[in-house]
Formats: sequence, C-alpha cells, structure tokens
Amino acid sequence: MSLQGRTVVVTGAGQGIGKALTELVIELGGQVVAVDMNPDTLKAAVAPLPAERVMTVVGSVSDLALATRSVSEAVERFGAIHGLVNNAGITRPAMIEKMTDTQWRDVIDVHLTGSFYWLQAVGRHMVSRSRDGDATGGSIINISSDAGRKGAIGQINYAAAKAGLLGMTMTAAKEWGRYNIRTNSICFGVVETPMTEVVRGEKFRDGMLAQIPLGRWSTPDEAVRMLGFLLSDAASYMTGQHIGVNGGFHISL
Repeated sequence: MSLQGRTVVVTGAGQGIGKALTELVIELGGQVVAVDMNPDTLKAAVAPLPAERVMTVVGSVSDLALATRSVSEAVERFGAIHGLVNNAGITRPAMIEKMTDTQWRDVIDVHLTGSFYWLQAVGRHMVSRSRDGDATGGSIINISSDAGRKGAIGQINYAAAKAGLLGMTMTAAKEWGRYNIRTNSICFGVVETPMTEVVRGEKFRDGMLAQIPLGRWSTPDEAVRMLGFLLSDAASYMTGQHIGVNGGFHISL
C-alpha cells in the first residue's frame, strides 16, 4: 500500500480512529487535511507530524460552508485531493421514547448530513479533475458501524445515521464510478476509542466480548489498516462495498 503524493481528507482527526489514520497516511507517503472541531485535540494530534504535509481545519463537519471552503484551500495548497474518510462522530444515547429532538438532530447532523457535505465537496473536485482528463480518480470511505446493520439499543439516532451512510455509499459508487471515484463503507465493531468507553466498561464488557469471535477489541492502529488499503491503488477495483472490521461481531453473506 502506498499513498505517495496523495492527499487525504480525514474528519474527526483529533483522536481515536481519525488520529491513527492521519498517522498512517503520513507513514504511507501522503498528505493529510485533518478536520476536527476541538482545536486543542487536533493540535496535539498533528504536532509530531511533518507540518508541510498536514493542513488542519477546525470546525464542525455539519458546516457546509466550512466543507466547501476547506476543499478549495486544500486543493490550492496540495494541488488535488485524492481521498476522503468521513470519520467524525458523536453519540447522544437515549431510549426511543426518551430521545429529544436535539439528541436526534445532533447525531444525524454530524454522521449523516456532515458526511454528505464533505462527500459532495470532495466529490465535485474529483469529478472536475476527471472531466479535465486526470484519470487518477479518488477513494471515498464512509465510516459506518455494525449498529447501522444490526440496530443499537439506546442509539436509534446513531443506528439510523450509520444505516443512511450505507445508502449514501452505494449511490455515490453508482454515480461516480465512471470518473474512477471509488466509494466504500467500513463497519467497525468495538475499537478502543473514547467513544466506546461505556461499552468496554465493567457493566457491558463481558457481554460484548462474548459476541466477538476473536474475543477482543480492536486497537485504532489495527482498525485503520483497512482504510489504508481502500485509499490505495491496492483496492482499485473495489467500490460500493460495506466491509466489516469487527472481529466477527457481525457475520453475514
């Protein structure tokens, strides 16, 4: 796998999977546009990385103007964008009958609407490049979840958003395949990140591990290897796919 000379946008880059992916892109020879709404977390995450190969963007992924402006600025700085990983995420858990409108909208805005804004902004650039004769194309990855395929008690907002990303992935794959733009989804299981601290805690730990054939959580460094593969030319004939990286937590045909 090589990302030499490629530029990849990573949302939610300040911690967890996003931070690990940012480091992997640099390791594989690429440049990163690192997006996060927490300036301190983002600054700390990119501090060890070569400044000339990292562009930071602070703000919410659900800000359409930010997405549009950031893509233009990244193209001006690096020449082109070759990859996007829609990774930013939040949780606002509540049982269905107790969920507030704010809890619903906050999660949908970040996971689903925000992912659409960045997919659209980056995709427009990739399509334009293709129409100008650049055959490089690009790779877009939407971070979904097994919750989007199985449901999740207490997280109807999260499960609905993650299921929506699967439809977004398949539609983009069909519309943009002729431009050599590949769009795939990753459905992670339980990765050792701040977002999964509750399910990895004492109350739920044993029950969750009993459902995972490999019997353990994934580390962020382990989880992002599949992302590196999908971003690279090693996955040049893969598009429209939903790939489980979950230790066997969800197994299906």
